[in-house]
Amino acid sequence: MATQREVGEAGGEAPALGAAETGAPGPRVDRLRLGEHVLPLGRRTYVMGVLNVTPDSFSDGGQYLDAGAAVARGLEMAAEGADLIDVGGESTRPGAAPVSEAEELRRVVPVIRRLAREARVPISIDTYKARVAEAAVDAGARFLNDISAALFDPGMAPLAARSGLPVVVMHMLGEPRTMQQDPWYEDVVREVGAFFEERIQALERAGVRREQMILDPGLGFGKRFEDNLRLLGELGRFGSFGLPLLVGPSRKSFLGRILGTPPLDRVEGTLAAVVVAVLQGADMVRVHDVRAVDRARRVVDALVRPGDPWTSGEEATP
Repeated sequence: MATQREVGEAGGEAPALGAAETGAPGPRVDRLRLGEHVLPLGRRTYVMGVLNVTPDSFSDGGQYLDAGAAVARGLEMAAEGADLIDVGGESTRPGAAPVSEAEELRRVVPVIRRLAREARVPISIDTYKARVAEAAVDAGARFLNDISAALFDPGMAPLAARSGLPVVVMHMLGEPRTMQQDPWYEDVVREVGAFFEERIQALERAGVRREQMILDPGLGFGKRFEDNLRLLGELGRFGSFGLPLLVGPSRKSFLGRILGTPPLDRVEGTLAAVVVAVLQGADMVRVHDVRAVDRARRVVDALVRPGDPWTSGEEATP
């Protein structure tokens, strides 16, 4: 993993989070175990493909609501270079209304079941509901992507503990319906770091092992424009927790504000954000535009990861 130097406002080196501010971190986690799949950390950046089985997601709502279309897109993403496919049945865009447990199950379980059989990559379930997550695991999901960091449903932490599967610890201010209603931070990096420390300790008390946890600063989830930029630019400070880092900048509104483009026309902005995240030490990026991101991360990984995992031993044709 590349070492990143952060520069503070006064021109000196910014302090890392974890040891000095929020308790001593554990040893660096060197792999994620997703059931029968093992993802070594520090050698490459993993691409998580977004598969929204919803009618109202912010950039691709309705495209993959049909189970057949969703499975086809999942297989396509795997062929494009996705290392995981993240299946979600409820939009969590700002202002989104909740979806019933029954409807979410109806949307995601058939898709996960087929992809778990047909795709050669692990499948993730994007939900904060424990019963949906459990049904997804029974259908073949091997990664728990919970935007609430196991806060919304008291059954999520016990499920993570029982399953032993990786679980995302994501920061969000409020909940999707209210998170963009005047969010405010004194120091967003320090406050997100304090949240991580509190949730790590709470999950450990619930029986979740530290090596199961993945930290996600939650770009776009209760963040101002400047908060997103600062979290992305100082992502490396969260590395002192010793846990893998997941970042989801794909097509987000802060990129649209910079570029002046709608969600489907933000691929270049997404690529730039992904490159910054990888240089800051991200282990996984969650994106819609898998093919383009896969190519970008290969180049950055060849520069910053030891051993260049993409090299095949043959010279490429100019």
